[in-house]
Amino acid sequence: MNKNLLFIVGFLLFSLALQGQDNFYQTDAIRQIKLTIKQENWKGALDSLRKNGDDFLVAKANIDGKEYANIGVKYRASRSFKIGAKRNALQLKLNFIDKNQAHQGYQSLKLSDALRDPSMIREVLGYEIARKYMPAPQANYAQVTVNGEYYGLFVNVEAVNTQFLTKHFGDSEGSFFKGIATTKNSTPEGCKKNVFSALIYEEDAACYLKNYELKSESGWDDLIQLTKILARQPNRIDQVLNVDRTLWMLAFNNVLVNLNSYSGRQSQNFYLYQDSTGHFNPILGDLNLAFGSYKSAVVGSDLRLKQLQELDPLLHVEEAYKPLIKQLLQDADREKIYLSHVRTILQENFANGDYLDRAEELQRLIQVPFINDNNRKYSFDEFKKSLKATIGQRSRIPGIKELMARRAKMLRKNPALRAIPPAITAVTPQKRGQYESASVNDFTIQANVDKLPQKVVLVYRYNKMDAFKQVEMKDDGKNNDVEAGDGIFTAKVSADASTHLEYYIMAESSAAVSFEPSNYMFQLYETDISELN
Repeated sequence: MNKNLLFIVGFLLFSLALQGQDNFYQTDAIRQIKLTIKQENWKGALDSLRKNGDDFLVAKANIDGKEYANIGVKYRASRSFKIGAKRNALQLKLNFIDKNQAHQGYQSLKLSDALRDPSMIREVLGYEIARKYMPAPQANYAQVTVNGEYYGLFVNVEAVNTQFLTKHFGDSEGSFFKGIATTKNSTPEGCKKNVFSALIYEEDAACYLKNYELKSESGWDDLIQLTKILARQPNRIDQVLNVDRTLWMLAFNNVLVNLNSYSGRQSQNFYLYQDSTGHFNPILGDLNLAFGSYKSAVVGSDLRLKQLQELDPLLHVEEAYKPLIKQLLQDADREKIYLSHVRTILQENFANGDYLDRAEELQRLIQVPFINDNNRKYSFDEFKKSLKATIGQRSRIPGIKELMARRAKMLRKNPALRAIPPAITAVTPQKRGQYESASVNDFTIQANVDKLPQKVVLVYRYNKMDAFKQVEMKDDGKNNDVEAGDGIFTAKVSADASTHLEYYIMAESSAAVSFEPSNYMFQLYETDISELN
């Protein structure tokens, strides 16, 4: 019997699998982290360490009732760090002394103070949406006390580190980078200025050093090769880049007006990891400035609210300084796939209003801890209003509903998204008939597709470690559908390599493309020969 849709969390199970309510990053949980720091004037000591280097103070931690000795504590190197502040974002290194010490398998904890986010839900909500379509960090909340005093309510974000990479890509040995912003004065002589981490190719390897942070032991040659192919041989880019995952990331950034990213002026705050197949995979960075809190898309003044609401879904498509966007989307098929991803994210999260219901749930969850946080940066009144109205006279942080309600309407009317994609329904594998004696020895997949499809493709693999393959589905009356042109498409796949199959359907019209399941990156159909007989 055909199983329901299979949710595939990643290529490998985490070595210490998180189970149900014990998941440290369970979204609706508030974690309790109690730190004991013996250092006198520990705030001043942490200020000094952050200003002068990257060292940790030794401390003890109690995390949800479990004790951990000799951990490392430091202030994170974030935009929000200020000397003498009531609170700063924290990083905890549980394996600072004991290399095997971890909480539920996690050795490094990132505690964000939600810079320029009076709602305190941008990161948690943003990552929750992102994880439907691509590997992205988990996030929830944590109340932190230091030496018995309430230090504050923080957003608890999963670190993008070797553990994250192993969980999602099956290894952590590949080349690994983070895109960072630099200043004009730090640009080496002879290098292009203000290109930031835009993946622009340069002949001199020294030009890359200030724009990217190498997080693996080596890999500069791999990054340079990626930018060279992107610049000079974009027709080969799918040999070194996971293109579809990149299109998902770019669609996410655009819909959520996440401009503190590759899609913004400084092309920053994203990771690139080269997996064992030689493909670089983009990974989202911090989302505390998503939903229009960071408003710079191009050189010049910040965008106003109306401009953020009406941000072009094809932003930067003609800009040479954004090759990841320009070079990918100049291909008509890739542009249609990108717009399909924009449409999916829009329809499944914003056009239906789900994002606002979820935002209100998250605020109800943290309301009391927020009120009790005397070190918070925003008032409770600003916290409440921030979902629906702009907060601040200087930073002018858009209300999330204020931004996204109008943005959703604008995107639905945008000419680039107005085309109606093919509709895919009734996806099933064909089984042996009740009175048939011959066994089913191959996979024949059938789907109903209407709204003028020009091409329908079955995308399949035998197991989750395989690369996907494609075979075109036909509506010609010769593949077990009733008759040619009846809207029933079929394709046959050999079962010689495996008795198990995982698959999804792609259908393309002249102007649009659709997928079933829509979030096929993590949700696939599956079947087995034994179920068909």
